[in-house]
Amino acid sequence: MGNNILRAILNIASYKNNDLKSYASTYLIRINATGEQLEFYIKDAIASSFRLPQNKKEEEYLKVFSWLGNQNHPPDIIIKNSDAFEIKKIESLKSDLSLNSSSPKDKLLAKDIRITADCKKCDNGNWIEKELFYVIGNAKKGVVNYIFFVHGTCYAADHSVYEKVYQPIKKEIDSALDSLGLEKGDTKELGKVKRVDPLGITKLRIRGMWTIENPLKVFKDSCKLENNKFHLFAILTKEKYLSYPKEDIKEIESNKFTSVKDVKIKDPNNPAKLLEAKLITFVIK
Repeated sequence: MGNNILRAILNIASYKNNDLKSYASTYLIRINATGEQLEFYIKDAIASSFRLPQNKKEEEYLKVFSWLGNQNHPPDIIIKNSDAFEIKKIESLKSDLSLNSSSPKDKLLAKDIRITADCKKCDNGNWIEKELFYVIGNAKKGVVNYIFFVHGTCYAADHSVYEKVYQPIKKEIDSALDSLGLEKGDTKELGKVKRVDPLGITKLRIRGMWTIENPLKVFKDSCKLENNKFHLFAILTKEKYLSYPKEDIKEIESNKFTSVKDVKIKDPNNPAKLLEAKLITFVIK
């Protein structure tokens, strides 16, 4: 068995606890912020460490992950010699994702100026790009309503798409912010560029901040919420799905609590083209 999103989904399906407060009070020490609790929850799902005490969790993380994040710099975690993850907590059910000053990513690139030098050195620095997953958790009052794993290749266009929009206006943005005594991320809104990417789901706010539509909106035809139930969704390319260990694929397809379906989704680089993808769903009351 490997450490991957299939294993993470199976672990969440087995754990059957979407109450972050009870999870934190039992297995975490002095971790009160919901966003931090969600990050630990996702780490534990991937590392198969839900029921370990916190000191043992930390030991397991060192075995499983080559990167455990740096505030304000993507990504949040990287599995050793494998996938990267960016974790986002939202309180409104279908609110857009704030990506701050980092544009949407289909993959994590080692040459990206927004990741740290230490991150580039992980896995001995022997990587050019890594597959990236966005993990969106809707949590309110400590209870998770849904978690959505979405493969960057299914969600974001090529890096160059966003750079072509941003670079020509970067100097103007910086100049406008300087003239008003503002910094990137300030709540003062100077304007926005809508429909940046081919799917029309990304906005660049003219303060150097990026947002992207919630995957529940992007994949609304395939992913629907039922009232008063916890939902887990995962969308990834068929190619990526088949790259995981056969035993993990067999287990998730035979698990009575999970559903695995073939779906076709719009290519983020060309909506006239469809990508073959897998939709994994898990629902509990």
